[in-house]
Amino acid sequence: MSLASMLLLAAASAANEAPICTDRPTKANAICTVPKGSFQLETSVLGWTLTKAGGTKTKALSGGSSFLKYGLTDRSDLQLGFTPYVRIRNSGAIGDQSGVGDITVRYKHWLSTGESPVQVGLLPFVKIPIARQGIGNRKLEGGLAVPISFGLGGSVTATLGPELDLIADGDKHGRHLGLVNLVNLSAPIAPRLTLIGELWSNLNFDPAGTIKQASADAAVAYALSPSTQLDMGVNAGLTPDTADVEVYAGVSLRF
Repeated sequence: MSLASMLLLAAASAANEAPICTDRPTKANAICTVPKGSFQLETSVLGWTLTKAGGTKTKALSGGSSFLKYGLTDRSDLQLGFTPYVRIRNSGAIGDQSGVGDITVRYKHWLSTGESPVQVGLLPFVKIPIARQGIGNRKLEGGLAVPISFGLGGSVTATLGPELDLIADGDKHGRHLGLVNLVNLSAPIAPRLTLIGELWSNLNFDPAGTIKQASADAAVAYALSPSTQLDMGVNAGLTPDTADVEVYAGVSLRF
């Protein structure tokens, strides 16, 4: 979503005249929030991930991974994330597993004024562990993301995504910090069609050894109407600890 669209959203009336603004696709979070009193559903209809490590091949398939959002005020919303179906196929000794994913609760607050050239948001979140072991880690975790967005001239928008996480240790006997960051560039390439490119990194400071993840991500988003967006994307892993490839397609609806 371009910076111009976000500024229009800030000035929109309760009639929801502004175009939909989402946290999909890619891993970046937008600055904007759902209009007060409105609901918004952002769904990955289908996601597929392939990871090769240590002679083991793991394929993960997810369906319906979603965030349901509700606009609390003109500058804040409450978000509930859930994944109704996950299937993991592992060529190693672990074998196949399937079930529901964990639940994530997020609150987003848009800090900046609509006139500011740099837009900043706060997004604290907590993960509630309901997934079975192997799909999740059965541990309560959380963090704080601080999306920052600004225009680069013309129609190009840059978004930075620093995030600090509190993560369960691999041995489940404590917790440690994780540090996420990203650089995301987006620009319209045709009417209603936006192209997005992103570099993402995640440092997981587990006491047993730091896990370094990074990916190069690309996606497109198409505004079917002011309240409906379609998207699809692919993420390519850049380190041994990152999934080799991830592909997904989704839809977002405001109502």
